[in-house]
Amino acid sequence: MSIIKISPATRLEGEAEIKIFLDEKGKVKDTFFQVLEFRGFEKFCVGRPVEELPGIVTRICGVCPWAHHMASAKAVDMVFGREPTPAAKKIRELGYCAHILDSHSVHLYALALPDFALSPGAPRRERSLVGLYKSNPELVKKVLEMRDKIVRIEEIIGGKAIHPVTAIPGGVSKSLSKEEVEEIRNYAKELLKFSTETVELLNGILQRSEYKDIIFGDYYHLETYYAGLVDKNNKLNFYDGRIRVVDKKGNEAFVFEPKDYLDYIGEKVVEWSYTKMPYLKKIGWRGIDTSSGIYRVGPLGRLNASNGFATEKAQEYYKQFVETFGKPAHHTMAYHFARAIEMVYAAERMFELVEDSELLSRDVVNYDGKFSGFGVGVVEAPRGLLIHHYEADERGITTKVNLIIPTTMNNSSINLDIKKVASKLLTAGKFDDKVLNMIEMAFRAYDPCLACSTHSIPGGIRVYVSIYNSNGELIKTIGRS
Repeated sequence: MSIIKISPATRLEGEAEIKIFLDEKGKVKDTFFQVLEFRGFEKFCVGRPVEELPGIVTRICGVCPWAHHMASAKAVDMVFGREPTPAAKKIRELGYCAHILDSHSVHLYALALPDFALSPGAPRRERSLVGLYKSNPELVKKVLEMRDKIVRIEEIIGGKAIHPVTAIPGGVSKSLSKEEVEEIRNYAKELLKFSTETVELLNGILQRSEYKDIIFGDYYHLETYYAGLVDKNNKLNFYDGRIRVVDKKGNEAFVFEPKDYLDYIGEKVVEWSYTKMPYLKKIGWRGIDTSSGIYRVGPLGRLNASNGFATEKAQEYYKQFVETFGKPAHHTMAYHFARAIEMVYAAERMFELVEDSELLSRDVVNYDGKFSGFGVGVVEAPRGLLIHHYEADERGITTKVNLIIPTTMNNSSINLDIKKVASKLLTAGKFDDKVLNMIEMAFRAYDPCLACSTHSIPGGIRVYVSIYNSNGELIKTIGRS
């Protein structure tokens, strides 16, 4: 048996490697997408005042801090029994829409697009944002210009773009002025135009014959369940709603309130990864196999689990998406196209919110409520469903934290996609740089966020301390579990 190792895996958030085990004939026997980093937020948040958690958990990740901030805030709202005021909810959602645009634009242009605008077989040094700039400098300049505006909106609402501090129990810490709303309105117009241009850019890629087999072929095709947050009309919603799950044929399987997630979602631990394997309890776990209750979340999961969007332009693109990829869409590369459509929705929704006069209300905090000590907050992170579950004692001190991250929910599917494409591309153990990149494209479609998703494996994390002398010679290694 021989092993092919892709280390580090590239163009993703976090640290991971791919190990491909080949049999004696050079055929793929097994593959592992191995997450290498460890974060312990579920443990060291215990013992802290629960109202502090929305400010602490943003440090889980610098790419999606707003998602953790919002999910945490909603969980803390429930702990204190404080329903945020209407204005506070709209301010939160406005900032969150900016975050969706922030994250999606980074992934599409910096991580994913080099594989399509430059081709999967382009030289490694050219498959990057720098390579994209060399081939199309005006496009990259436009992206950077739009990102400046997105970050400015996040700063206005969140206090800080990267680690927002605005959400507090029962609302937000700051109202918006007329001048701030007008500034955001002007940006929203430009961001909507930019988002529609992004969709059209990807639609142009669909017309290129060299990508037909990659996008629509069997390399990246996986049939699973799908889950997403929906409103009362089963329309996609990033900030609030019920969790809807559809089966492999697109039929509704379950609909449940976020607070009831433990009745539906289980978490399987594997010994070779710091990331768990969530599954649908009512379907069961039968290993990393499509016979298990494996489900996918994120842009593709949301479009499959919902009936589309509540805004006009995004709904128009959604209908085109369904005509192109089917319903449900099982093509993993469709994640990128769904992501672009969600950018349009986020921009449209921002524009709707800034036109709402209630956004200027100074009533942005509700201080009344009955403390329960239990709270579950769920939002749609850019990468999919994000669950924060807190429990606190009568003093308001946190006693339990459970986080289920979208990349964790997609972990089994990522492993299945990698194994499938590796099995099809690796023949007799022969490969080149293009083949290895196409294997990486399987996880890249999910936009995995590994810092968010990691937890401890059974037995705890193994820690090593290496001691060297002044000549750089290793004297002793001390290890403990």
